[in-house]
Formats: sequence, structure tokens, C-alpha cells
Amino acid sequence: MEETLEPSAFALDEARLTTPEVQDGEGGFDFALRPKTLDEFIGQTKVKDNLHIFLEAAKKRGQPCEHVLFYGPPGLGKTSLAHVISHDMQANIRVTSGPALERVGDLAAILTNLDEGDILFIDEIHRMNHSIEEVLYPAMEDFALDIVIGKGPTARTLRLDLKRFTIIGATTRLSLLSAPLRDRFGVSFHLDFYTPEEMEKILQRSAQLLQLVCDPQALRLIAGRSRATPRVGNRLLKRVRDYAEVKSDGGVTSELTEAALAALGVDARGLDEADRRTLTVIMEKFQGGPVGLSTLAAATAEEIETLEEVVEPFLLQQGLLARTPRGRVATDAAYLHLGFSPPLRQATLSIT
Repeated sequence: MEETLEPSAFALDEARLTTPEVQDGEGGFDFALRPKTLDEFIGQTKVKDNLHIFLEAAKKRGQPCEHVLFYGPPGLGKTSLAHVISHDMQANIRVTSGPALERVGDLAAILTNLDEGDILFIDEIHRMNHSIEEVLYPAMEDFALDIVIGKGPTARTLRLDLKRFTIIGATTRLSLLSAPLRDRFGVSFHLDFYTPEEMEKILQRSAQLLQLVCDPQALRLIAGRSRATPRVGNRLLKRVRDYAEVKSDGGVTSELTEAALAALGVDARGLDEADRRTLTVIMEKFQGGPVGLSTLAAATAEEIETLEEVVEPFLLQQGLLARTPRGRVATDAAYLHLGFSPPLRQATLSIT
């Protein structure tokens, strides 16, 4: 499980250490730290309690569980819970994603090869093609696949019976999921951000799996900068481990962790270089705002989508950025965090 230190480990590249999305080459690392059972899964207590009842009822009936939908921000454990369900139900799991299903034939090939009780996990299900989505309706509801053969007046429909299976969908954008597809899931669970205490427990478990000796204070430091997201926390733990292997005997102390996180450019509130640059540009070039999103994108040399979907959500959650009808505004908390004096505001801006 040990990995060599990448040459660019301590340069904040385009991928960004603090982004909650999966990065290239992380699949194996994530899988190694993934919990196998509900008892091993830390946090999301309400989801786990309801999921336990849901799965136990299905096992008592001797049937596959109903279709399940997980939604919430990336990196919070939707994929992990899908594998937990597979383990609990002792079922095989097939993994795909919405964008990977390009043709109806792709979906048909997968569904016809599923055995009784198998699970099909579809990540980013909201990005699935609409024509494929329509084929999925009878498959989820009637366990049948309707295939159109031919074209025009001679076209006919062939119905193939499927074995009973379970679809587990995961999405970060529930609003983009069509109502007919959303209604076909038996249960839906929303995953929320983790508390600092839960993040510490998650990192402690990850450190044990990595056979890494860590001071409790070191784990607390990493947890506080993990954006309340396990994937980010595990990624930072991995980078701190690399730093420790190079700079010391491999043991992780609080002093070494502070030095590693400083080298990574992740500050005490979990902000990275891109976050701080965005706030600094608003403060220095636009007197704290308001500034329009397109203008801010041009000033920071970032794409509008990157600012709106990657940078802004965490800054808004932390109360460092505000959205107003006239544009983005850096809050007083942002000024204080970056060491600036808050400006005297002439009027209170309404926040949307």
C-alpha cells in the first residue's frame, strides 16, 4: 500500500488538493480506505440507521433491496455506501457512470448480464443520456427491457425479461435528475458534511489502515482543514505521510503536520491558493465587491464554471463570500482571515 513520493506532491497543480472530486490515480487509494460494513462507516448516523432497517427488511423477505438513490456534495461517501450495501446483501456489484452509458446497447448489455440480486451502481446518474434514461424506466419498474427492432412501419418492440436487480444511483445535482427517474427509486438518502469529531475518527481509521503512527493533535489539524469531506481529509493525510517519510522517520507529529500543510498551501480553515486568490482579488481590485462572476473570472484567470462549482461553494459555506443581486462580496470574516482590515460599508447588502 506504500506509494512513492510524486515529484510534484507539494505543488498545487490544476487538480487542487482540496477539491472533493476524485482525481486521476486515486481510485486504488480510495478503495483501500473504503469501509466494508455499516459499522465501519463513520458519520451519517441517520442515513445508516434508516439504511440498516431498509436492508434488514429486504433480507427477511428474501428479496433484493429496492432501488436506492444517494445525493449530496462529492466526496462524502456515496460510492462507499453502495459497496457497503453490496457487502451487506452479499450481492455482486457492477459499477458504471452516467456519462459512460453512451448508447442504449451499453445499458442493455449490462442489464442482461446481471444475475438475481445483483447491484448496478450508476455514479453521476444525472448526466445520463435521456434516451438511455427512458429505457431504464421499465427495467427499474417491471424488470424488463424493451428493445425496438427496425424502423418505420415495420418496427416492432421486443421485451426481454430481466432478473430482479437493484440500481443504486449517486448524484451531486439532484435538481438535474428528472422526476420520472427520481420517483422510481424506493428510497433516497441525502449525505451531509461531517463534523470535526467524525473527521478525526475517519482519519484515525485511515491512519491505522495505512499503518501510520500519528499524534492525535496531528489528526486534529488535518481534520480541521479537510473541508468536512473524507475524500479531502484522506488526500491530505496521504500527502502528510509522504512529507513525513521524506523529512523524518515516517511518524507524524503535530509540528511536522503543520509544516506539511503549510508547504501544501492549505491554511487553518482549509482554504488553498485558488480560494485565497479569489478573495484577495475581490478585496484588492474591487474594494471587497460586489463584483460580477464573469468579471471575477477574468480577473482571476479562472473559468466561470470553476469559480461557481469548485471555489464558491466552500467559501459560501464558511461565510467568507456572499452572493448579492449585484455580484460577489468578500465578507468581514474573509478580511480578518486574510489579515486585512474590513472596510466601512455604507449600506447593508441583501444576500441571495
